[in-house]
Amino acid sequence: MPISPSASSACSASDLTDLWLRGVAANQGAPAEVLLRLLHPAAGAARQILCEERGLPDEVVDTVVAHPEFKVRRSLARNAHVAPATRGRLVEDPHVMVRATVAGGPHPRPRQQRPLPDDVLVTLLTAEDSGELELLTADEIRSELAASWQVTASFRYRMRRHEHPAVRSLATDVWNMLTAEERQALLNDPDPDVRASAEYWVRAGDPAGMGAVFPAPGHYRWMVLNNYALSDAVLEEALADPEFRWSVAGNPYAPPHAVARLARDADPEVRERVAARADLDPAVWAELAEDAHERVPTRARVQPLPRTQAECLAVDHEAAEGAHDCLCLILEPHTVPDPDWYRACAESEEVLLRLAAARCPTLPRDLVARLAEDPAEEVRHRLASWHPLAPAETVLAAFVARPRQRPHLLMQSRLPRTGLSHLLDHEDPEVRALAAADPTLGRAPAALLTDPDDRVRRAAAANPLFTGDAVEALLHDPATAEGAAANPALPPDRLHALLDLADLPR
Repeated sequence: MPISPSASSACSASDLTDLWLRGVAANQGAPAEVLLRLLHPAAGAARQILCEERGLPDEVVDTVVAHPEFKVRRSLARNAHVAPATRGRLVEDPHVMVRATVAGGPHPRPRQQRPLPDDVLVTLLTAEDSGELELLTADEIRSELAASWQVTASFRYRMRRHEHPAVRSLATDVWNMLTAEERQALLNDPDPDVRASAEYWVRAGDPAGMGAVFPAPGHYRWMVLNNYALSDAVLEEALADPEFRWSVAGNPYAPPHAVARLARDADPEVRERVAARADLDPAVWAELAEDAHERVPTRARVQPLPRTQAECLAVDHEAAEGAHDCLCLILEPHTVPDPDWYRACAESEEVLLRLAAARCPTLPRDLVARLAEDPAEEVRHRLASWHPLAPAETVLAAFVARPRQRPHLLMQSRLPRTGLSHLLDHEDPEVRALAAADPTLGRAPAALLTDPDDRVRRAAAANPLFTGDAVEALLHDPATAEGAAANPALPPDRLHALLDLADLPR
């Protein structure tokens, strides 16, 4: 029997209905037949919570995919908690906004975007306009896909021989991954658009190509000076202006005489960027290794010659300003250093190299264990965010110490959800909320039911250690009603009863 709420928290069932619906929508113990009732329009905001903010049983997914309202299907299309293949089932949805949402990826965008299956990507890339007036064209949907980070470098490479030219041309985006024979095949492709895409990269490496004329102000100027081969005239003009020398210092096509000149530039940031190049002459490297500015010799000495471009890029990420506690996207790289290099980095005395090793997802278990005990806190935290084998205690420590990393870490199965009693009194409410949900606590976290933070109260009320009359009391208190309705200890018949009070049909 329900426990009568106190006078201070008394509230009619009708006033609590919305809280109950939201809680049931999030309830991980709710069976499919309960969740299906929340697809009714009367469920209000709870319907979006159900379709967009949690994983779903197969039966519920099947119903959502076939739901007559496109807004419901679109919620599933942006759900980061379901597998990409599940979202991909909507790739040929009759409503253009659903298809566009599949292409655009989950929202909010996770740091580590999971790629869509190959067949789903091909469908999006080869789709044609229906001929009817729609909100978005097929090209606009492809633009959404291109900006979503769901198309990996390895997919682009695999598609180099695909029968459809729109798919095949993607291989030109990973030009550096291609062999000479593979590049030539694309340059000789029967499709003019594929040939044009390949020729773009040939021109990028030709001083008589895109870098033949000094570019006009804007992003294109930045692209040219940083990435394309420059004619002698453009190179001299750029070297004469302090505004552009930093760009040329990192340009992979910069000739040796320009690199040597920039190694003596008055700006230490320019010299530091030169020190990060893979193609340094040993004499230039030795000069930079003795530079008077601290960051310049550090960047030179951390990677003695010889070194590869891929190795330099891996270290550049860690040497950059703001790398500490970064929220950068976790992407599949176009070029990957040799695994032995990463092993050496993990065992190095240089913190920058150990940070680079912590980002390597294939680093073996023994070295992961080594980095998990690293004396540098940032190495341990980087490992927690990036490596699939990071120990649970390392991930938990990062969660506690790095608030900005928490949305990403909460999506990881490596974050422990048990053994958290020592965090119940933590000063940070997000940490208390994690601990309050621990089903292995010695007793139900009753003290947290009056926490000043609503996230903590919800998590505590949803703890399955509360059962029977205790849960019923929480259901009738507005401060805990939503969390209590999400409590997996509630049996199906009680969940159905809560939905009955909202007049949701069975």
